[in-house]
Amino acid sequence: MKKYSPELINKLTDKARLLRCHVVEMIARAESGHPGGSLSAADMIAALFFHKLRHDPLKPDWADRDRMLFSKGHAAPLWYAALGECGYFPKSEFARLRECGSILQGHPDMLKTPGVNMSSGSLGQGLSIANGMALAGRIDGKDYRVYVLLGDGEIQEGQIWEAAMAAGHYSLDNLCAVLDFNGLQIDGRLQDVMNPEPIPEKWRAFGWNVIEIDGHDMSQILAAYDDAGEVKGMPTIVIGKTVKGKGVSFMEHAIGFHGVAPTEEECKQALEELGCG
Repeated sequence: MKKYSPELINKLTDKARLLRCHVVEMIARAESGHPGGSLSAADMIAALFFHKLRHDPLKPDWADRDRMLFSKGHAAPLWYAALGECGYFPKSEFARLRECGSILQGHPDMLKTPGVNMSSGSLGQGLSIANGMALAGRIDGKDYRVYVLLGDGEIQEGQIWEAAMAAGHYSLDNLCAVLDFNGLQIDGRLQDVMNPEPIPEKWRAFGWNVIEIDGHDMSQILAAYDDAGEVKGMPTIVIGKTVKGKGVSFMEHAIGFHGVAPTEEECKQALEELGCG
């Protein structure tokens, strides 16, 4: 595996912790939202926004920026946390999550929120949109990359596999899907609801380069993104094995916190465990 400096690893690990703090605070204040799947993907998203992505918060519509999409739009608090920390909008907006008229709605709205490249919420659509952006980049002679965050329950959707087939067919090597594989969805364990295994073999069958990692190991995350950028002739999926509710003891592996906000007391405990100042 490639070696990364301890300073970079520590910086990104701390950024992920900070994103988790924002997620918990936002959802608790709103008394509504999806903490479990936001917390599980925080490390992989921190590595993108604070190291890998080519983007400019002062120019959200910069034509040459890398594109980041959240196909699992219910993890919007994580997206907002990253965008706010990067400077796309004032962090004071976090206090207005899910309020009427807020730029931070319950699911992402590209017409309201700077830095949001795709309105999402209906699961299964994001990979198709990412394909379109990647193909447009090729046609326009651009060198930007497209990243799309998928949920593991989401890949039960048929449209995901149509899009996977299309991406492989068109050899979209400027496309990287990131699968948050935490094993739980709103109705229970993935394998009990609709088991999509074997997941790596299926993506390979559709012509994808597959990288399997620990989605909380920052060195593995960075190496996966670097390797994905070097692959030619096929799209890449990074399958990150994660823990739902990562970082908060009573949320970890807890199906109930898929879409339930913590109480005031639970929020206090969660912030203490995360080391939020």
